[in-house]
Amino acid sequence: MRTELRICPICEATCGLALTIDGDHVTAARGDAEDVFSAGFICPKGATFADLDNDPGRLTGPMVRRAGELTEATWDEAFDAVAESLGAVLAEHGGRSVGVYVGNPNAHTVAGALYGPMVIKALGTRNVFSASTLDQMPKQVALGHLFGSPFAFAVPDLDRTDHLVIIGGNPLVSNGSLTTAPDFPGKLKALRRRGGRLTVIDPARTRTAALADWHLAPRPGTDAALLFSVVHVLFDEDLVAPDLGGIAEHVTGVERVREMALDFNPDLVATHCGVEPEDIRRLAREIATAESAAVYGRIGTSTVEFGTLGSWLVEVVNVLTGNLDRPGGVMFPLSPTASKPRPPHRGRGFQVGRWHSRVSGHPEVTSEFPAVALAEEIDTPGDGQIKALITIAGNPVLSAPDGDRLSKALDGVGFMLSIDPYLNETTRHADVILPPPPPSRSPHFDFVLNNLAVRNNARYSPPVLPLDEGWPDETEILARIALLVFGLGVHADPTLADEQVIRGTLTKESEDPESPVAGRSVDEMIGMLPAGPGYERRLDMMLRVGPYGDAFGAEPGGLTLQRLLDAPHGIDLGPLQPRLAEVLRTPSGQVELAPDELIADAARLRESLAARVDGLVLIGRRHLRSNNSWMHMTGGTNRCTLQIHPDDAASRGLTDMVSVKGPGGEILIPIEVTDTIRPGVVSIPHGWGEANVNQLNDGAAIDPLSGTAVLNGIPVDVTAVDVTAVH
Repeated sequence: MRTELRICPICEATCGLALTIDGDHVTAARGDAEDVFSAGFICPKGATFADLDNDPGRLTGPMVRRAGELTEATWDEAFDAVAESLGAVLAEHGGRSVGVYVGNPNAHTVAGALYGPMVIKALGTRNVFSASTLDQMPKQVALGHLFGSPFAFAVPDLDRTDHLVIIGGNPLVSNGSLTTAPDFPGKLKALRRRGGRLTVIDPARTRTAALADWHLAPRPGTDAALLFSVVHVLFDEDLVAPDLGGIAEHVTGVERVREMALDFNPDLVATHCGVEPEDIRRLAREIATAESAAVYGRIGTSTVEFGTLGSWLVEVVNVLTGNLDRPGGVMFPLSPTASKPRPPHRGRGFQVGRWHSRVSGHPEVTSEFPAVALAEEIDTPGDGQIKALITIAGNPVLSAPDGDRLSKALDGVGFMLSIDPYLNETTRHADVILPPPPPSRSPHFDFVLNNLAVRNNARYSPPVLPLDEGWPDETEILARIALLVFGLGVHADPTLADEQVIRGTLTKESEDPESPVAGRSVDEMIGMLPAGPGYERRLDMMLRVGPYGDAFGAEPGGLTLQRLLDAPHGIDLGPLQPRLAEVLRTPSGQVELAPDELIADAARLRESLAARVDGLVLIGRRHLRSNNSWMHMTGGTNRCTLQIHPDDAASRGLTDMVSVKGPGGEILIPIEVTDTIRPGVVSIPHGWGEANVNQLNDGAAIDPLSGTAVLNGIPVDVTAVDVTAVH
């Protein structure tokens, strides 16, 4: 029996864990009290780490389709099958004929962050799809237009704010999203203890809303209209912060926003949102008059018809109230593997539609097409049709709308490869499944989520258990696929892929006059990297040339991989600091508060205010013990029910099992009558196979600016079902 430290890979909180290991098995997990970021916090998801690691449902070896059936195979047999079948597609149709779908867990792994992009680049394909267009893409599009980069995330400064406004999020259950904050519940309680306020805007009285000083419950899908009305009040009542809190010289477009906001008077908007006009005015006043405030919008503001507008308006309110880039407001983290900040300069800005999808003409957004377009790109014949598909830790048949069509399409694709630990609704269609090892046998560094951290930090977890003999880790699996595409074959030395990246990166850094290693010998720097796995050499390189790095010895005491290994509980890099000027990459070099694309879509939002809302509308919800669609096996208190208000249940005679019909289909599900949800709204959790809410959705409705599927605010018909007939 021994204890090993490991960063939790399950959700975005990235808590430090202390794992109890008996022989070659993890038997328990508790919080690491000395972790510099999470300080011992652990949630019910993290507490199930041993169950996830030892899950008997995980595949323990590759599977290859033979005579129409998936059968167990050796690793050599599986890689040979990939080489033969994928190689044939590449030879006949080229890399652009291969589609790639990337699932949510890739944000939590070294392999997903470093090696998935390598496969996509090797293929040269434009047929890229991901869970982003089922989740946060509207946020990225809004940031791209505002700041010039779709990855310029500003997160709420939770430890210093005086007023936190959460719209469409439930961090007491989800642990936070697009904001990496261990012990989000504790941070909200600390806010209350220091005299701060918490406002939650959500159609349901979630656990987070129950903790709030004020819970405002608008109709689903009306967040953008509500926020635009807040903007109206800020101008109308002269509540816009003087000098925008000190950043006015960096902001353009304020007057244009003022003009557009004239159309969103609270007396007009309130009826559409299902709230009182005075509630909108109160919300604007309380944000504007707080000593500091942060408006934080999440999935409820993204997966709706006006998701990009809502995400944009979250940032507009933060800017106008003087709360962008200031302590207690929303601030930009600085990841230890980010590029070292360069002097402020104008950038190329943000564009969408650099290419379009073949069938429906969807514009590319951050080099992706909408997930809802995957099926048609496979099952529609013609030039450019997807002939092979690679899925990496993704289950779009379950997680995306109209899964039935996608399931049928996958049956007809020429070749399908899944890198995934489970046999699920998507991977069961694969011709080859290559399962990565359990997380205890994988390294962990938060390349993605450090860009969202509410406090700058650096932590690294080497594997705490060795790989089983012959089982490659996920980094090697993906590296070998990339080498196949590059023409070197799946049995080439996988370190070749890493060394190519290292040499290319350091050559670019050496030639950049603003780099901390400008003019340095590439061979000398490569020689300073540690012996070991390629991913560790790449991590060491990124740390050394990053914002806190040792610049390959030029800045003694700076970050290196060895420093992280010597600090198993992590290194605290301090609170977030103002850094707006170095973040901006717009053509003007300013925050472009009124981008043409968003102003144009605001006219569509204005027209929607006259739309009538009849019947019930559907929203999703989170579960405390599970994460998206891939952790429901953990059980506990998770229940797949339709939550409905008592008045709606009584008026429809609903008492037990119901039929729910939507634009895409019908499901049967038990009801849960509760007054925690507003009348006219029903809720079903996302990602359950036995009652898949996405089967109600035909995928036709998307946010046009981001290609994101509308998953919330869907009209549904709920009727009673004879339970005896069902059974």
